[in-house]
Amino acid sequence: MKNDGQTTSVIALGGLGEVGKNMYVINHDDEIIIIDAGVMFPEDELLGVDYVIQDFTYLKQNENKIKALIITHGHEDHIGGIPFLLQSVKIPVIYASPIAKDLINKKLEDRDIHFENIETITLDTYIKFKHFEVEFVNTTHSIPESYAIVVHTPNGIVFHTGDFKFDLTPIGPMANIHKMAKLGEEGVKLLLSDSTNALSPGFSPSESEVDDTLNDIISRHYGRIIIATFASNIYRVKHIVETCKKNNRKIITFGRSMENAIEIALNNGLITDRSMFIDNNQAKNLKKNEICVLCTGSQGEPLAALSRIASGIHKQIQLQPDDLVVFSSSPIPGNAAGINRVINKLYLKGVRVYTNTEFTNIHTSGHAKADELRWMLRLIKPEYFMPIHGEYRMLTEHGNIAQTCGMEKDNILICQNGDVVELSNSGAKKNGRVQAGDVYVDGSRIGDIGSVVIKDRKLMSHDGILVTILNINPLTRTLLIKPNVTTRGFIMVNENQALVNQIENKISEIVKEFLANNPYSYLDIKNQIILELHPFINELTGRRPIILPVIMEVKQS
Repeated sequence: MKNDGQTTSVIALGGLGEVGKNMYVINHDDEIIIIDAGVMFPEDELLGVDYVIQDFTYLKQNENKIKALIITHGHEDHIGGIPFLLQSVKIPVIYASPIAKDLINKKLEDRDIHFENIETITLDTYIKFKHFEVEFVNTTHSIPESYAIVVHTPNGIVFHTGDFKFDLTPIGPMANIHKMAKLGEEGVKLLLSDSTNALSPGFSPSESEVDDTLNDIISRHYGRIIIATFASNIYRVKHIVETCKKNNRKIITFGRSMENAIEIALNNGLITDRSMFIDNNQAKNLKKNEICVLCTGSQGEPLAALSRIASGIHKQIQLQPDDLVVFSSSPIPGNAAGINRVINKLYLKGVRVYTNTEFTNIHTSGHAKADELRWMLRLIKPEYFMPIHGEYRMLTEHGNIAQTCGMEKDNILICQNGDVVELSNSGAKKNGRVQAGDVYVDGSRIGDIGSVVIKDRKLMSHDGILVTILNINPLTRTLLIKPNVTTRGFIMVNENQALVNQIENKISEIVKEFLANNPYSYLDIKNQIILELHPFINELTGRRPIILPVIMEVKQS
């Protein structure tokens, strides 16, 4: 494209220093295009938080420049934030593949959000804006219709890989290596490349190897088989359906996300035989070796189908001694403890369990390992390189990998969310920052949950909460009756009556002394109780519960 002398900015609003909430912004003059709008699932310490999303401040400030949101593929960490983005920022159009479009529409429907302007893209789609031209390159990932995004800017090509791997025997289409190489020969100014598996050496196993292993397991076992996998791994689900068909097994599905994924796969022709799926009542007429249960919960999620099956509380299915449970997944960082809890419950029920190991390939990652990352770098041959989609150790290692491919260290840009990378005639460099960070979603509330609230929730989870109710006559400045104390998560009141009496007596002393020496003030009384009661309780118990005084004003002259 013709250079107009202005710089082009590339900014990550999410996806750097973390695995999830991917969002990348390309800005030139009066135009902005956004690539992906994902969510991140909260760590355990983010109590009560459902999702973590991007800070949209920069987009709100530049809303009139936004031309489009372009989606690389349909995974949660790339599309899960769209409902929240649409509630906060005006997006003129979303470009997505048919499967990603169906997944997005399902999310919007669940939240009762109406957005009609989602354009379907294919590999032949070419989008032209005033300053940008966008085309797509087929990649291999664990979900169909995964694309790399090629953005032609006045300051050179920006190549965004999306999530990818190189699989020479894939289940779906091959990655378009020839087009990648052609773009590399033409010259790419900046490469943004997936870093998720940068710390893992070699090449990731082919999905066809997983297919062979699952086929062996399903064909040999004589009882029921229960398979837990990611609902979003539609190629894996497709494998399992085809393998069950070959081995004369019908499939029962449990888990809403799994049912949604299968419906979308059926609607898009990825799974063709609807008769493979039966309900629990139909299964009663089949032999055990004619049944396969396909469910969610491969990451040990407490409310997912497999966790409820393992705990014996699922309403429709009970484990049997000759069941075989297959975890066709690998633990996401932070989920190992939850998965191990579920596995232990399964063993207690007496069933056999298969997990992914170096000896049993029942899962392979959809993300490129180190040698595949080198391959991408060799194909694209970028002038500058910005690792994306990963924790900082992953981004840094990806930068080291680029150096082994001959890239100069100064041309490798290890960034944080909010860093502005400027492309110009003279090259690329970091230049300034925009506001970026985490926003918490709690139910339907977006951004109301700040660090203070999270801190309070942690305190409550550790030390509990103490509520004291007082009846005060503000006219005579007297405490009418003894304070009443109740607690949650601090102590059992009935079993610690002596301690409760001490606390109630202390509150009485604090209030009576305050009323005798100070003008009546509702707020000041509450603050004084909290100020003096905290050290008192801490000395007695070693704990600091959150204290909530509730004052009932009874005006009697």
